[in-house]
Amino acid sequence: MSAAPSFKIPESVLVVIHTPDLRVLLIERADHPGYWQSVTGSLDRPDEPLAETARREVLEETGFDIEALGGELRDWNLANVYEIYPQWRHRYAPGVTRNTEHVFGLQLPAALTPTLAPREHLSWLWLPWHEAADRCFSPSNAEAVLQLPRFGAIATP
Repeated sequence: MSAAPSFKIPESVLVVIHTPDLRVLLIERADHPGYWQSVTGSLDRPDEPLAETARREVLEETGFDIEALGGELRDWNLANVYEIYPQWRHRYAPGVTRNTEHVFGLQLPAALTPTLAPREHLSWLWLPWHEAADRCFSPSNAEAVLQLPRFGAIATP
């Protein structure tokens, strides 16, 4: 007997990685060149804590170990509910069309060089927050980046 298909959970995190001077890291999707985004990813299991998902996705997509780098991950307590793009709906259970995305900010001490997973991302760049927002393909990602000045940089010692 074959195993049931494993579908993505329609709950995810979006992590806006930034520096104290509000430069934002964007990464380019391998499956859609020209689509720039922040780190995103779905929960691995329904009971996975959101902050754990955020730390895991940052490590998987950029190679950044938040604690080792002295980064500070903050839950912005924002959630976006959006229609899943049709080209990605096959990843979810039949009938699932909406995803809830929880927004986090991650301040790093400086604009560091990520180590990308080549199957997921092609390239990376650091941009001032307003330019990064313009580059994001996803409206919810662009809106999250535009919120960066509101949530502000975290004072560094």
